[in-house]
Amino acid sequence: MEMLPEVVFVQANEDYTLLLEFENGEKGIFDVKPYLEKGIFKELKNIEMFKTVKVSYGTVVWDNEADFCPDTIYLISEKIF
Repeated sequence: MEMLPEVVFVQANEDYTLLLEFENGEKGIFDVKPYLEKGIFKELKNIEMFKTVKVSYGTVVWDNEADFCPDTIYLISEKIF
């Protein structure tokens, strides 16, 4: 099974999207809004918590330990190249 590219850069945007860059050079936008009513992601509705996002182990994580599977981030993000 082929490994999907990992996240190497992330920037939180005011509209609860993430600007991403992957190790293969692709860029994408990942919309977190659909997840903000689920479990630990509810805490990310606080924009200051949302802005704590960083890259860790090829995916994105927040200070409250919320994270996404790296494959999900890559497959669902809208590629903007």
